[in-house]
Amino acid sequence: MLNRVGASILASLHAFGSFVLFSALTARAIVLGMRSWMQWPRFGQQLYFVGSTSVPVVALTGLFIGAILAIEGFDQFASFGLEKRLGGVVNISIVKQIGPVLAAVMLAGRVGCSLAAELGSMRVTDQLDAMRVLAADPIKVLAAPRVVACTVMIPILTIASNLCGVLGGWLIIVLMRGVGNDDYWHFTQAFVGWFDVLNGLTKSIFFGAAIGVIACYKGFTCGRGAQGVGKATTEAFVTSFVAIVLINLVLAKLLNDVDIVRRGGELRSFM
Repeated sequence: MLNRVGASILASLHAFGSFVLFSALTARAIVLGMRSWMQWPRFGQQLYFVGSTSVPVVALTGLFIGAILAIEGFDQFASFGLEKRLGGVVNISIVKQIGPVLAAVMLAGRVGCSLAAELGSMRVTDQLDAMRVLAADPIKVLAAPRVVACTVMIPILTIASNLCGVLGGWLIIVLMRGVGNDDYWHFTQAFVGWFDVLNGLTKSIFFGAAIGVIACYKGFTCGRGAQGVGKATTEAFVTSFVAIVLINLVLAKLLNDVDIVRRGGELRSFM
């Protein structure tokens, strides 16, 4: 029993160390690659892949989420006579939390799994080893452009999610429930400030980097055979989702403290 526990702990520590080393090598490859104009076509290809496959899904999902929040919240707000303020509440929720997280989850499911499967298949068919034999660095050629694409494109996906979420709320609150258009936008402007928008976009950058690194790492280290590729794909999404939630928790606290200081307030602890 103790041997199993010890072996499990050692395996977890080894996996964590390997991930940290892979992340450091990827960051180094990104810095070196950005200095070389020959790497820019690879970055451009991955940017197009991430954006073209993700924007429609993220935008449509954001529209539905905004509409659902408005539907679920209207009766509760109307019971207190606050239905005019619902638009502001829905939109601040979308901009600060739901929009960035939604875009990140969609990116992890649509792009992250695809990257893990693609790189995993290359590992299974020994293409990564062949690149090393030819003195080509797989991390520089394959991982770095994909991580950059995820990091750069996710703020754009977040903006698309936010705009469509706001539109979805407007369709329900204004067109279907009869709240005045001026009231909707007035309370949206009153509740949502420029710092709130930057808050969500800042989170999204960290989400995108984490998704890209995790997906590439799972692809580079997947097991042999079709089963190994499938397992790596599943682990890429699950690990990315946990990372998104954890990063969101940490950044929510940090950015909230920054906002409090910016407004001249006093910081509070978690407890």
